[in-house]
Amino acid sequence: MRGSGKQRVNPDPDPGRDGGGYYRTALSGSRLRRCYDIAPPRVRQYLDAELAHTSTLVSGASRVLELGCGYGRALRTMSHACRFIVGIDTSQESLALAHSYLNGIVNCRLACMDAATPGFRDQTFDAVICIQNGISAFHLDPDMLVRNALRQVRPGGIAIFSTYAAQFWPHRLEWFVRQSDEHLIGEIDWTATREGQIRCRDGFTATTFTPAQFDALARRHKLDARVEVVDESSVFWVLGIV
Repeated sequence: MRGSGKQRVNPDPDPGRDGGGYYRTALSGSRLRRCYDIAPPRVRQYLDAELAHTSTLVSGASRVLELGCGYGRALRTMSHACRFIVGIDTSQESLALAHSYLNGIVNCRLACMDAATPGFRDQTFDAVICIQNGISAFHLDPDMLVRNALRQVRPGGIAIFSTYAAQFWPHRLEWFVRQSDEHLIGEIDWTATREGQIRCRDGFTATTFTPAQFDALARRHKLDARVEVVDESSVFWVLGIV
């Protein structure tokens, strides 16, 4: 674990400028896992429900790719639903923890790659997933992220994105307050934090990709998508690849 629980790391005054550098350096490995360990009960329910629904969507798939796998939290669950799964992340520290966290799971592989430019051949996977608001958290151009994700999916497969439901906001904010109180993220800037958007004084930001933004993105790319609300906490955007 980098530093003690009483220290903060602020390596980048603009964590979004390099595609989510905060999660690569300041909030990675054991510090990232601690964020989930301290989640309030309602957030744990949301996390479990999101994973259960994702596992149902990829059930029986031969090859699945997760964008931004972190320390392997979702991979462990989804490995039971599909035949083979790959997780990519840009944080070496998180991937190192994932290797031990996923020890003994033989149908899972890890790779250090950027979600913006995954290094696989086109149409390699039956499903590509980007959950827990990754489309916002990565701080990448959403059009580019979706376009490159779609390239990885074979015809007949699916691309899955999820974000937070609007009514989940109070619980999400409570969770981030806990993270701030443990100095895992910076002190929350209450003057700039508003519904759907959290800002910290060390430059960390957590925004929300809304269903309306998903709809606009689908129209721009002429995509057919279905929207599924789960547990009044997650909104799933599922793209079928023709």
